[in-house]
Amino acid sequence: MADLWNIDPIPFVGKQDVKEGLGFRYFQPDKIVSGKPMADWLRFAVAYWHTFNQRLVDPFGAGTAQRPYDTFTDPMDLALAKVDHAFEFYRKLGVKFFCFHDRDLAPEGDTLRETNRNLDRVVDHVAELQAESGMTLLWNTSDLFTNPRFEAGAATSPFAKVHAYAGGQLKHSLEIAKRLGAQNYVFWGGREGYENLWNTDLKREQDHIATFFHKAVDYAHEIGLDAQFLIEPKPKEPTTHQYDFDAATAIAFLKTYGLDGDFRLNLEGNHANLAGHTYQHEIRVARAAGMLGSLDANQGDKLLGWDLDEFPSDLYETTAVMWEVLDEGSIGPRGGLNFDAKPRRTSFTAEDLFRSHVVGMDAFAAGLLVAAKMHEDHYIEDLVVERYGSYDSGLGARIDAGTASLAELEAESLDVPQANLLAATRPDHLESLKATVSNYIVEALAQA
Repeated sequence: MADLWNIDPIPFVGKQDVKEGLGFRYFQPDKIVSGKPMADWLRFAVAYWHTFNQRLVDPFGAGTAQRPYDTFTDPMDLALAKVDHAFEFYRKLGVKFFCFHDRDLAPEGDTLRETNRNLDRVVDHVAELQAESGMTLLWNTSDLFTNPRFEAGAATSPFAKVHAYAGGQLKHSLEIAKRLGAQNYVFWGGREGYENLWNTDLKREQDHIATFFHKAVDYAHEIGLDAQFLIEPKPKEPTTHQYDFDAATAIAFLKTYGLDGDFRLNLEGNHANLAGHTYQHEIRVARAAGMLGSLDANQGDKLLGWDLDEFPSDLYETTAVMWEVLDEGSIGPRGGLNFDAKPRRTSFTAEDLFRSHVVGMDAFAAGLLVAAKMHEDHYIEDLVVERYGSYDSGLGARIDAGTASLAELEAESLDVPQANLLAATRPDHLESLKATVSNYIVEALAQA
């Protein structure tokens, strides 16, 4: 078979040369870290939409991307060629998982029936190459936001015919998930929100999307789809307010509508930042609720306030993320790290697609190695145990158990001088704590 990318498989080169090169310095799939192969902690997935469809456009300029399949002009021929290029890309990069929206794979027709026919033809080819390669579908989803019909939402659309179309599209997408063995199925509410409250029935829209999710669960049971349902929170873009604003908002929604037993969260770093949170915060919130499902791996530019989908390279952030994952024991029951990221417009060559994924994979591999060293030393765990030690006995234990009354708390506090309260606490040394994490990054990677 012809070399579609004209790129050799990406090797592990170690730290022999710190200068630019097309090879992994930290990612070694078989390296044992905290009792498991690195590949088991880092179930990397390639995002079909950014990697093979994104032309590197932005709001201020046309696309710059140069791709080896650009010679195809017929839409279906192009769609089938992209599948061939995608599976060769997965093999050469050394990943085992991929993700896609339904509309990433095939062009739409004039009707949903025609669109489904186009999609099924491409899915047939995906299934063939999946069987040959052993690739796993980490998750798929429905694109219920790109087409102009979804200008006011899909499941939350004020127009019943649009809601119905979204349901029909979802049904076929769930059938594809079943056929391809998807481990998860994601809902990202790209336009599920409002632009202006004056013309919005907020409660009715939320009721509609909750019903939509319940129908998805019911149909999955009907067809025997064994996939974890996920919601991916995002605070803004494109609507003024999205109903899945952040992890806490999404969890509250799921619990309100009785969906928390069927859904977990798929979290993204750039979305966390847009919500005013760190990525670690969103993961911790999901963990605390027992609802961590999967992760999208990217980052934003702290100087820009929109969703840039940069490949992750911030080692402090990847260390924080992987510390949470190690503490949890896994990303989620079936979760992975999907690179919902694209190169910058100046990195427009086909080779840059490989380079950018290598950067992201190495950043998370490095973060895993650092987090493993931190867990090995028990530094954070011991710090937290000591900080909350006053709740382990006496009055603190009764507070923890919920048996201390307000009268008891008052009696404990009435005659205590204010100065004694500060003296009874311990300094947190937050600046030193941040420095210690940075020191771990330096020392753990020097030893890797």
